[in-house]
Amino acid sequence: MGDHYKVSCSDDTDGVVLVEMSFGTPAQNDKIVPDAVAAIAALQLKGGAGIKFNGPASLPVAMALAHAVAHLYGWVACFDPKLGRYVVAISHDPAHRPGDLLA
Repeated sequence: MGDHYKVSCSDDTDGVVLVEMSFGTPAQNDKIVPDAVAAIAALQLKGGAGIKFNGPASLPVAMALAHAVAHLYGWVACFDPKLGRYVVAISHDPAHRPGDLLA
């Protein structure tokens, strides 16, 4: 695993996991995306009700991370700093639809 992208699990409450993300050593997406996928795999996430991502990500990184966890969780959301809330992007849970806002 390289050092171009970092992820850490900062909270796991009631089946909802919060993943904090950040860029590492500067690189292009051909290096960053594999590092991001390896970093999320290294967390050995078990799945649950939902997962929230917070931190900077390029579009390819965001897509790769969402794909890596989409079938482990009922829904996947990412933080929108303009809204100050999490936006559900993927959902297998009828109680949470894409576009729903979460605290």
